[in-house]
Amino acid sequence: MSHALPLQQHLPTTSPLAYGCMGLGGHWDHNPWTEADVDHAQAATEAALEIGVTLFDHADIYTFGKAESVFGALFRRMPSLRDRIVLQSKCGIRFADDEGGKRYDLSGGYIVQAVEASLRRLGTEKLDILLLHRPDPLMQPDEIAEAFQRLRAAGKVAHLGVSNMNAGQMAWLGRALDQPLVVNQLELGLGHLEPIDAGTCFNDRQAGARPGALAWAGTLEHCQQHGIQLQAWAALARGRFSGETAQDPADEAGRVLVRQLAQQHGVSTEGILLAWLMKHPARIQPVIGSANPARIRACGDALRVTLSRPEWYALYEAARGAALP
Repeated sequence: MSHALPLQQHLPTTSPLAYGCMGLGGHWDHNPWTEADVDHAQAATEAALEIGVTLFDHADIYTFGKAESVFGALFRRMPSLRDRIVLQSKCGIRFADDEGGKRYDLSGGYIVQAVEASLRRLGTEKLDILLLHRPDPLMQPDEIAEAFQRLRAAGKVAHLGVSNMNAGQMAWLGRALDQPLVVNQLELGLGHLEPIDAGTCFNDRQAGARPGALAWAGTLEHCQQHGIQLQAWAALARGRFSGETAQDPADEAGRVLVRQLAQQHGVSTEGILLAWLMKHPARIQPVIGSANPARIRACGDALRVTLSRPEWYALYEAARGAALP
């Protein structure tokens, strides 16, 4: 059975795993990037390509623009790379500057400006997918639609998606677009269960659902109904269940079970964490955020294991830290 994902009927087939480029470009500071940063990006990218990744996810803010710039240098170093991948980037988060403090900006003019700046840093003519990074309370769907139409007509963006939006926000934005949204990228995984809890525990206050779960009510279902590819950021739960970060006693049951299942299936703990997401019928596409080539390769194990229904629910309940209702 092929693992390839048609992100949406309007998009080319892509890989079941995506690579998130947030860790490229060096530190989150304003020091210039170096050739060593390009070497690091090349090692991470080659590891991702080895496990079949074809979608590479950027954002204009990652390492203050250096992630895109370093990837642009990588395109120059590896001229065939651009034609081998689906290139995705995001805009809409603005850090404090001369005009004001940190804010979200999905005004039409800023979207166009941000995309053109990303293309310059990346050294390419087009983004295959543009994501709106965060919901902007001041956004006007008609204005966003006009900006997207301008970018698409100029050949600078092929498809539009969103990040961190719930069902209502997607529906509100989508009513103005003449082309369907193709992606919604959410924080989702064993370390962030709110979108799952929104569908299982919304009717039971004693069930341990997270306080923010109801905000995501219907979001996974909306994406499935409308053919919107769900992407999961922080899919590895920032190392909480694989021992990569400081251990919280509340996560111990989940850590133990992840290790047990990894041993039983003969795969890495990363493979179990991502396989849990990929078991969902929405065909969630995990975004690998690590810049460590060995850990990136370990994520490829997710393609070699299919969790059973009891295993999936056991992980869900262990990560929740509370029994299901």
